[in-house]
Amino acid sequence: METKTKLNFADLISNSDKPVLVDFYAGWCGPCQAMAPMIEEIAVEMSEKIKVIKVDVEKNPAVSTAYKISGIPTLILFYKGQIKWRQSGLIPKPELLRMLTINL
Repeated sequence: METKTKLNFADLISNSDKPVLVDFYAGWCGPCQAMAPMIEEIAVEMSEKIKVIKVDVEKNPAVSTAYKISGIPTLILFYKGQIKWRQSGLIPKPELLRMLTINL
């Protein structure tokens, strides 16, 4: 799993050979910190099927604004640059796995 601070986001989500799950977070966000271990587990468990990256909203305000990130944590699943699924707030691991499976 990669943590992105400065990136060419459009290239990353458009040119990946796998769907990209993006975790928009902030270091001060309690719910983000609570979800972090689960996101890391999913990155390992599903590494053959998806790429997982983390984007700090404070260090990437343009990306956050472009995707209308108004609450964190927010997860967005992209494939070939298109949003396939989006969720704001805490989500239990079984539900996240179910939504990823449905949208892959």
